[in-house]
Amino acid sequence: MSSNTSALSKAKGFRKSKSGTYLSIGTTAFGALSVVKQAKKARSEHDTLKLIDAVVSAAAIVTGLAILYRELKRLGDDDVLLG
Repeated sequence: MSSNTSALSKAKGFRKSKSGTYLSIGTTAFGALSVVKQAKKARSEHDTLKLIDAVVSAAAIVTGLAILYRELKRLGDDDVLLG
């Protein structure tokens, strides 16, 4: 049971590390490709509702990337304080 707890602690620590933040940025950016495809398809089908959905999804991705960027900068600032 303790090995599961330590693995969970390591996973949570990775998520808050620079590497984990870069990985999150990459996966979020990869999700943007799907939204671009969705928007292109919606435009070609003249489907306004799907296009609005794509725009809202894109806004969520941009917001998520901005939050991750801020976290990355904060982690960088912490590194300076440690060194």
